[in-house]
Order: sequence, then structure tokens, then C-alpha cells
Amino acid sequence: MKTNMKLSVLFLSGILCSFQIYAQSIKATKSDSSGEIQIPMEIEYWKSDTATTEFITYKNTRVIRGKNGGAFQVFLKNHNFSNGTIEFDVELSGMGFPGINFRMSEDHKNGENFYIRSFGTVKPETRTTLQYAALIDGMSIWDLTDEYQAGATIHQNKWNHVKLVVSGKQMRVYINDMAKPALIVPELEGGRNSGGISLSGNVIYANFTIKPNATEALSSESGYITTTGDTRYLRDWMVAPAKDFPFGQEIKFSLPSMYGKLTTSELPDSNTKWSPIKAEARGIVNLTRIYGLKENDARRLTWLKTTIDSDKDQERILNFGFNDEVWFFLNGQIIYVDKNYFGTPAQKSPEGRCTIENATIKLPLRKGKNEIMIALANYFYGWGIIARLDNTDGIKR
Repeated sequence: MKTNMKLSVLFLSGILCSFQIYAQSIKATKSDSSGEIQIPMEIEYWKSDTATTEFITYKNTRVIRGKNGGAFQVFLKNHNFSNGTIEFDVELSGMGFPGINFRMSEDHKNGENFYIRSFGTVKPETRTTLQYAALIDGMSIWDLTDEYQAGATIHQNKWNHVKLVVSGKQMRVYINDMAKPALIVPELEGGRNSGGISLSGNVIYANFTIKPNATEALSSESGYITTTGDTRYLRDWMVAPAKDFPFGQEIKFSLPSMYGKLTTSELPDSNTKWSPIKAEARGIVNLTRIYGLKENDARRLTWLKTTIDSDKDQERILNFGFNDEVWFFLNGQIIYVDKNYFGTPAQKSPEGRCTIENATIKLPLRKGKNEIMIALANYFYGWGIIARLDNTDGIKR
């Protein structure tokens, strides 16, 4: 009997002890007054690689950082984020792209990506300091998202406070200045409503909090996008299946020849299978969304086509962006060939990104229907085009 009583006491003590630990854990992660969830920078709350990541006390604060100043990535455990406010402090201790992924899929391949470009002291006027991009098939499509960059005041060797307010389709990002957003994203493009959170970079993170559904009256509907309703953009296309296209291979097409020998052509024919694809809100025809990531810098090729109906013979100007190589045909004739290789002298302004600033093409349109056909090769990050006419006088599509 005494033995049973002792066991009962021990059992109850164990339950009480477990309850106290659980209660302490809840107290450590939630604020009763505001609903704010405070996430401790402790290993039990984050999935991490112990070979690259450490959880230590730094400047009297519990932090996460990379070992020996190296890069790392950690994933928040047991939390599904949808809408609300995320805040954290970050000290830029190395060169790279420290940032946060949110609304991530379980395989960590899709979601939303925000980061800071950390390459030493920057001026607030430097537009490329901040970047938002969708995460598609494990890849941040930053080079298809030139519009979503911004400058900010960034401190070196001290804490920077970051706040993300996420509501449905929209996001506002605050860096240090909590009164004025440094970056406004009117339409998030990751295509997910909720998911996981991760932090990455060769930096130091501290004071991570989440306020679920605290959206500061930010609308959940898409905000204003300047391209909306602009009829100059070519939005309706057909796309062919992608295929491997090894480096060194070129498109073959017929050319004038005094000997009549340059007649081989690889342009699509009646056997080519086409599927419709529309430009997204910003005017980008985003092939990454349908063809995903090809690892190891593998080069691929696809074809795109559309039709312009002109009521007369006329010349129009097409502002055109592309990643990474293009062969441009109008009515079966080659009119433009170019490369946009990031990080090389061949990269197009702005810095190898796909925008309508990349190229200006003269289109000698004939009266009636005109077919544009494009061969587009890609090996590096985002894959897509954007095309805008100078005006639509006498044009039907």
C-alpha cells in the first residue's frame, strides 16, 4: 500500500512537473495582452543543421547565427503562418542575402521570399538593397521581379529591426523606420495562402515575434499595379514544351544565300504542340511557374508565339525584356537576336534582370495579321519575357 502511494505521488509529481514546463514554454512564447507569439531563439523551436548553426547569447540576447560567420538556414517548427505581422532583429555580419521565407510549402520549394542584399555599407538611395520575389520550385525569381526592390537605411555592426505586415495578397516591409514602409508589394506572387517560415544568411537573428492576423488594416485584395489596364502590353501567348538545349547549340533558321544553301530551319511547324499562357499582373510571361527549376545550370529552350493585327503597313516599337537568350522572328523572318547573361558585360540594364528596359525592337508590321515567334533559352534563375508596344494605334490583338 505504501509502495503504491509512493508511486502515485511520484506519478502526480511528474504530471505537475510536466505541466509546469509546458506552462513555462507557453509563457515564453506568447504574450497574454496582445496575442503576440514570441519565438525563443533556442534549438528546440527551430529545425537546424548543428554543423552550420549555433544558438548563443550575444549582446545579452539569445540569438541564432552561423558558425564561424558562415551561412545557415533554420526552419520554425510547428507553425503555419498565413496573415499577420512578423518582426525580428538582424545584425549584418557577413556578405550575402539574409532574409526570410514565409508561406512555404512542406517541401520548402514554394512560398514568398524577402531579403536584404548585404555587401557592406549602402546608402538609403541604393534601390537594390531590399528585394521581394516569389519562391517557385526552390528558386527565388528575383530577376523577374525588378519592381519589388527598394532602398533603406541599413546599420552595420548593430541591430536592424525588420517588420513584415502580410495581408492576403499584399505585404509592407519596414526596416528600422516603423512609420514608413521601405517596400510595398501590392500582389504577392508565391500563390500560397499559408505555410512555414525560415530564416537564412550569414548574419545574426534575434527577437523573433509573430502577431497572427495583425494586418494593420492592410487590405487582403491585390493593390494597385501600374500595368493593370495598359493595353500596350502583349499578354496573350502560346508556348511550346521546353526541351534541353546544351550550351553551344544555336537555333537554325534560313538566311539569304547567294548559293541558296542556308535553308535549314528549326522554327516550329504543324506538329508543334502549343498551350496558352497569359502575362501575369505586371506584364511578365513567367515560364518559371510552368517549367520550374532545372538544376546544375542546365540550359533549356522553348518557343512562344502571338499575333498582332494591324490595319495598315506600319512600323511599331516594341520594348522587350527577356531571360536569358532570345531569337525573335516576325512573319517568319529573324529580326532580333540577343543575350542577357547576368554578371557579364552582355547583361542588359538593369543588371541582367528581365524588364522592358532590356531591348528596343523595331517591328515592320504589314497590313493584316503578323505573327511574332520567339525562341527563348534559359539557364539562370527566372525564365520569362515582357513585351510592350509604344502605342496601339491601328492595332488589334
